[in-house]
Amino acid sequence: MGCPAIDIRVHPAPPPAPLPPCAFAFPDPRAADGDGFLASGGDLAPATIIAAYRRGIFPWPQDDDELLWWSPNPRAVIPPGGLRVSRRLARTLRQGRFRVTIDAAFERVIEGCADREETWITPAMRAAYVRLHALGWAHSVEVWTADGALAGGLYGVAVGALFAAESMFHRVTDASKVALVALAQHAAAVGVTLLDVQMPTEHLASMGAREMSRARYLTALADAVRRPVAFAPRMEREVRPSNPV
Repeated sequence: MGCPAIDIRVHPAPPPAPLPPCAFAFPDPRAADGDGFLASGGDLAPATIIAAYRRGIFPWPQDDDELLWWSPNPRAVIPPGGLRVSRRLARTLRQGRFRVTIDAAFERVIEGCADREETWITPAMRAAYVRLHALGWAHSVEVWTADGALAGGLYGVAVGALFAAESMFHRVTDASKVALVALAQHAAAVGVTLLDVQMPTEHLASMGAREMSRARYLTALADAVRRPVAFAPRMEREVRPSNPV
């Protein structure tokens, strides 16, 4: 059973704003320990965060007082055309129970992702990524019910042809899965070559995520960040690839 294409409404985002040089020198990501921990300190300024993503590093704080930076090995990625959609999820998509948008409600999505008993999305992290969104670097996928309630979504950072997904949530069954399917479809449509989902999990593996060694990831990353990709271009509706996922 094939996966139906999703009708996605894209809210155009500004092109990524120029950023000043990063004020910090990150260590070589290959120096990370076995858990992926690389460094502590620094700040969450836009230039710092984007410099980290360009080097295969991302922030994952323990609390508001301790900012930690990570580069796991292996890395979890969804290869182009590699997303797996179950028969049940494909039926859900065909039923048209959800409406999908991009960049329509970024702050509500990150709030939804942070709304759990234990979360690494501290107030400082939320503020930093909201700022990145305003500057055109961070984006969200929203999944809505037929009556207009936010059912789920995800957010992440786009740098060239890299999209690094940060977190997702759902309030309605399957909504986060629909968001991931929509992300994969949209990424293919706009030319994303590296769809990074960070840490391997059974759930992501069931949807097609694969482990990639840090060495291979850094090679793919170096190519991706050089490519000129507009993640949320001005379009009437989503351009659907012939093989969306």
